[in-house]
Amino acid sequence: MASVTTREDQSPEGTRVCRADELADGKSCKFRVPDGDRYVDCFVVRYQGTLHAYVNECRHVSMSLDWVENQFFTEEADYLLCPTHGAWYTPDTGECVAGPPCGKLLHRVPLVERDGTIFALAPEWS
Repeated sequence: MASVTTREDQSPEGTRVCRADELADGKSCKFRVPDGDRYVDCFVVRYQGTLHAYVNECRHVSMSLDWVENQFFTEEADYLLCPTHGAWYTPDTGECVAGPPCGKLLHRVPLVERDGTIFALAPEWS
């Protein structure tokens, strides 16, 4: 599933990402959120029934994490993979557990659900 963020998707309550029931376990959806005067590429995944969203950027070197367009999971769908460096991140916490930059966390994107629709807020840069 791919998503293109448009002005109509933006509101003070966040950026519309997708309907919650559109995202099955082990699947992902890309989107963009405003951050100051720019847009940031992000993605949401459903892992073990729960949605998690992150900035689409490896913490080792600023590279996208989708190894094929909108594909973030390892083959077994148990880790998020950086295809450039081989880093493995846990989908539920965003922590790198293998490869560079082991121990660092992906930047989380807060999500809210309203009437079955998922909205994303500005990324957490800490």
